[in-house]
Amino acid sequence: MERDTEVLIVGAGPTGLVLALWLAKAGVRVRVIDRVAEPGTTSRAVGVAARTLEYYRQLGIADEVVAAGWAAPAVDLWVGGKRLARAELGTIGAGLSPFPFELMYPQDEHERLLIRHLAELGVPIERPRSLVGFANEPDGVRAQLDDGTTCTAAYLAGCDGAHSAVRHALGIGFPGGTYEHDFFVADIAGDGPALDGEVHISLDSSDFLAVFPLAGPGHARLIGTVRRLHGVEPRWEDVSPDALARLRMDVSDVRWFSSYHVHHRVASSFRAGRVFLLGDAAHIHSPVGAQGMNTGIGDAVNLGWKLAAVLRGEPESLLDSYEPERRAFANELVATTDRAFQLANRDGVIARLVRRRLAPLAVRAILGTAVGRRFMFRRLSQLAVTYRDSVTEPGTGDGAGRLRAGDRLPWVPATDGDDNFAPLASRRWQIHVYGENLPEVHSSAQVRVHRFAWSEAAGAAGLARDVAYLVRPDGYVAGVYA
Repeated sequence: MERDTEVLIVGAGPTGLVLALWLAKAGVRVRVIDRVAEPGTTSRAVGVAARTLEYYRQLGIADEVVAAGWAAPAVDLWVGGKRLARAELGTIGAGLSPFPFELMYPQDEHERLLIRHLAELGVPIERPRSLVGFANEPDGVRAQLDDGTTCTAAYLAGCDGAHSAVRHALGIGFPGGTYEHDFFVADIAGDGPALDGEVHISLDSSDFLAVFPLAGPGHARLIGTVRRLHGVEPRWEDVSPDALARLRMDVSDVRWFSSYHVHHRVASSFRAGRVFLLGDAAHIHSPVGAQGMNTGIGDAVNLGWKLAAVLRGEPESLLDSYEPERRAFANELVATTDRAFQLANRDGVIARLVRRRLAPLAVRAILGTAVGRRFMFRRLSQLAVTYRDSVTEPGTGDGAGRLRAGDRLPWVPATDGDDNFAPLASRRWQIHVYGENLPEVHSSAQVRVHRFAWSEAAGAAGLARDVAYLVRPDGYVAGVYA
């Protein structure tokens, strides 16, 4: 097939933009289309996870994102109009990541930054441009666009959201369910103790409410539940005044408000031939935990390096690992957020007891210890995502130290020179050795070896001395050789 481009990306949200950026930096020809005439102008997703920032460091944009955002200093849990638990977030992940904090960065600004970097690489976003249909052929994809033209590509990536036209065209199921409650999101300005620049969560009743700080004093993003009365689209006036009162919040200006149904669904398959699903097109869940956008970006990086490798001559079987790696995590995430959502919103005596008594005790117990804080950071920052069952692992499955093939390469702070994440900027296969001796590594690929002096920090991170770790382009360990 004569190809107009190598990868056609449908959807220009963060998932599609990061996929395009990773591919473009690898020299892959990409085309990005989006049915919406303009990028988003509202904050929507706010939190940027540490794992996302690690990927952005590989792409050379992490410092710019961190400078544009701000780290939330703490998270507060409210019950009965009182703060019952508070956890410092400024260095909650110290020693685990070069980005040991929770970064707030509104999605509209986030998207504009990614679009600008793509433009610098000569990749425009074609708007408004819709996918009408496509033929998924053995040697490529032939896509029909709404302007009457045809685009031929080696692969097609559906990053087009929960109502994905790509998923519908493939006939892939989207099993799951829809919650009874609606969610609302609002960007507001006001006054009160919950508008102090920290993250606040109220678990008082079934009216869940979370406050995320935005730039400027008294500005915040609210996420919560709202009741839909008689099928009428909810308005700001329908937000429970009791929920606001419990956080002692006086809202003076509502800059933007939207409501939506909340689903918990995972696509039956993330791939059909030369077509892939990513982000909300593949999995959706409640916003509890603020994981959605970061999970889609993880999809993009996982698929991006594999597409680039295959398009440059590596076996196409490498692409077979995308679905099992990312779908396993999506299933786990949807199940976890579903349990959290049910806890936050279920009515009844037992549910209220859990929210008002047990949850605060558990939060204080977990976040009151260094071990608990590290555990929570690893989970919420997505550092704990592992691909131990991946088919891409050519090395020993037993590993060395605490590290196994399929785990994220742990970060080791620099003692003399660069830290061990600096070589990951090449986005290429590489071997890391921590110590003096290099074991014999049986690998058909010619990869660069990076030696690091052995240190207590390396041992504390779970690495073993004088062991070779084969590292994938996305920073996950593919093989361990003692």
